[in-house]
Amino acid sequence: MIPQRNELFNDMKAFAASGREARGAVFTRAEVVDFILNLVGYAGEAPLSSRILEPSFGDGDFLLPIVARLLQAFREHGGGEIVAELRDAVRAVEVNRQSIETTRGRLFSLFQESGVASEDALELIRTWIVEGDFLLAELPSGFTHVVGNPPYVRQEMVPDRLLAEYRARYATIYDRADLYIPFIERSLKELSPGGSLGFICSDRWMKNRYGGPLRALVAGGYHLAIYVDMVDTPAFLSEVTAYPAITVITKEKPGATRIAHRPPIEASALKELACVLTGGALKAGSSVVEAKGVVQGSEPWLLQSFDQVAVVRRLEEELPTLEEAGCKVGIGVATGADRVYIAPFDELDVEQDCKIPLVTTKDMKGGTVEWRGMGVLNPFNADGSLVDLKAHPRFARYLQTHVEAVRGRNCAKKNPHAWYRTIDRIYPALVKEPKLLIPDIKGEAHVVYEEGHFYPHHNLYYVTSAEWDLRA
Repeated sequence: MIPQRNELFNDMKAFAASGREARGAVFTRAEVVDFILNLVGYAGEAPLSSRILEPSFGDGDFLLPIVARLLQAFREHGGGEIVAELRDAVRAVEVNRQSIETTRGRLFSLFQESGVASEDALELIRTWIVEGDFLLAELPSGFTHVVGNPPYVRQEMVPDRLLAEYRARYATIYDRADLYIPFIERSLKELSPGGSLGFICSDRWMKNRYGGPLRALVAGGYHLAIYVDMVDTPAFLSEVTAYPAITVITKEKPGATRIAHRPPIEASALKELACVLTGGALKAGSSVVEAKGVVQGSEPWLLQSFDQVAVVRRLEEELPTLEEAGCKVGIGVATGADRVYIAPFDELDVEQDCKIPLVTTKDMKGGTVEWRGMGVLNPFNADGSLVDLKAHPRFARYLQTHVEAVRGRNCAKKNPHAWYRTIDRIYPALVKEPKLLIPDIKGEAHVVYEEGHFYPHHNLYYVTSAEWDLRA
């Protein structure tokens, strides 16, 4: 059964009150915000005839520039009764009360600087700002623009009842999909015909397994118009380890995609690049390229080497998958509390059969594994059952020193009798199997052969085979 509204509301309030890291709140540089607004066409007179939605406004990094552009257009084109003219121009949603209050104050100051009467400013702020969970909130439909930086939150961080309700509403929550996936789904569905979505977020969904349903949604009725790779650029106000990209998707017939890579984060350079990405025919030698056929059903989007895309598509049609050819493909262990479960191997004060050496992406250098000495707790026996803590007193003592963090994980709350298990089952025999290790989505192919000494972390895919020579 779907939980009662008040239960969901309480879960949502608790989640909203959590810290920025838990809520996936990462704030965007002003130059990048202006770049995205230019890419979706929210400039000049356009704001006056637009209805724009910001699904997770945080401290107002997108919302303040949106309103500044709207007020400028309003002044330059005659003005009028401001509340009547602009009441429906903006909707902005946020779940965190502190962020809402901060942004309300910043908006009111902006209105005062623009000469808007206090009464009108307060009325517009009251109308525009929606306090609540974007994935559950009631909103008007038919927005011409949706922009923002959706929260990057793993499913394990979301309370169970809330996650169950999200799954009931959003078909794109599949496998290990992070929370930004349903944010994109709902945002696309709120667009009016011809409308544009411009988000900066992780690009993993464009390539990996859990993004398949969302890629299929885009293929079924939208146009991937622009993709800008932002990896290794200072696009955010804090350091981010994800693989960010700016994506502009329009509610139009599919067509060619314009692509740029890692632009300098400078206002003038980004303004010039926006003109190229949204303008007419590309000039010879342009850093922007145009590719057709990027979106193909639920297939991964190949956005790097376009001269190879046709070859890859042909190989996909003619050759078997790795698993069909006798290989096993898996992904490493997610623990739910890495700071407890992962530590230097020799410092994990537990029984020898309760820890195994761990390989992570940081160990993979120069085509080989250069192990930094990390280990992961292993709560499983070889048959998949959990180890008996009474027979492993050192392991039990270690867990007890971290009991709040371990029991506080969602996987522990779901299964209190198995409260110390990792999210994923660990198969100890995998340690000794030769395997190929492949980081979860890197800009360039990076495959390492590992002879059979380590267990992979959850950011590593692994390939094993009894039939193939993995060295080859």
